[in-house]
Amino acid sequence: MDEQIEFISRGIEEIISAGELNAKLRENRPLVVKVGFDPTAPDLHLGHTVVLQKMRHFQQLGHSVTFLIGDFTAMIGDPSGKSETRKPLTREEVMRNAETYKEQVFKILDPEKTNVGFNSHWLSTLGSTGMLKLAAQFTVARMLERDDFEKRYRENRPIGIHEFMYPLMQGYDSVALKADVEMGGTDQKFNLLVGRELQRSYGQKPQVVITVPILEGLNGQQKMSKTLGNYIGITEPAPDMFGKLMSVTDDLMFRYYLLLSDLTLTEIENLKRSVADGTVHPMDAKKNLASELVTRYHGAVAAKESREGFERIFSRKENPEDMVEYASCENQTVLDIILALNLAPSRNEARRTAEQGGVYINSEKITDLSIIPSSAEYVIRVGKRKFAKIKALPAGESN
Repeated sequence: MDEQIEFISRGIEEIISAGELNAKLRENRPLVVKVGFDPTAPDLHLGHTVVLQKMRHFQQLGHSVTFLIGDFTAMIGDPSGKSETRKPLTREEVMRNAETYKEQVFKILDPEKTNVGFNSHWLSTLGSTGMLKLAAQFTVARMLERDDFEKRYRENRPIGIHEFMYPLMQGYDSVALKADVEMGGTDQKFNLLVGRELQRSYGQKPQVVITVPILEGLNGQQKMSKTLGNYIGITEPAPDMFGKLMSVTDDLMFRYYLLLSDLTLTEIENLKRSVADGTVHPMDAKKNLASELVTRYHGAVAAKESREGFERIFSRKENPEDMVEYASCENQTVLDIILALNLAPSRNEARRTAEQGGVYINSEKITDLSIIPSSAEYVIRVGKRKFAKIKALPAGESN
């Protein structure tokens, strides 16, 4: 029992309550473990996988895991942490995203031990009477205890009545599933606790709430987010995933080891000591982490090739073998070529990258993108991973 608790507790933020979890585990039956995902975007990133890893831990202990797709609640939009009302998604957008979620989660979860559910199965059949009964379980004052609602109310920002319904509907999911455990990020704590209270109202034993940390993005400061551009998508090409993981700081690397890796806590602590005493170089530890995660999402062959490609480019300062090739016209500047090849999303971004020392012709750093290279053949590198082999066309010829 102690080993189970220790395994479940790895990398989590809070258990409400540990005593209740212990009691449920002692019932010696598979617990119903629920995690809900609203399919508001088509792709998952590593930040989403922190709770998926914890779901897999429960599977390994023999418990029943439900990956609940919030196809009904996604059309409202989770207000957690938001300063304004979310734009609602259409049914078509939600279902399209839901299909991609199902494909992606089984890179972590065991498909034979995973129940996939859609909360529209019970929420769409509640009807007006059921919704009124559900709404009667909470007061407006109780809802305003939520930090984001309270802040918006204090700042005179609008709060839609339907947004108050979101945590109630998420909580009702726990009633419908008779959940023993519900997990989510720390930003979901209010919603998870609503599930506990609703289960009591409907005559059920309250679920145990487990919150997991919000994973920091590549800068190590803000949460991983596609909007912030600091994310690693689990469907990204293997070399890009490997390269992004290699860019994180040494401290953040161990945070990723704890929340994403399959290494045991003892193995991680031993690795920390080895890095600290110089037995293992931090770069090697980072390569091993990147290899593990790329293997999980793309396979061992892709991980091996990505590692070799990274070492060829960054350790041995060689150019990649699969560079795009481009024939430049007369009078084309470096900036023209960068934009033509989409090596930067815009002129301003290209210039910013050059000012920060991220644009090279062959091995020479350049900051003036208005120049026209005189070489007949050369390599342009933008940032750490974008390369192109350029061949200048003779005067008078066009590309």
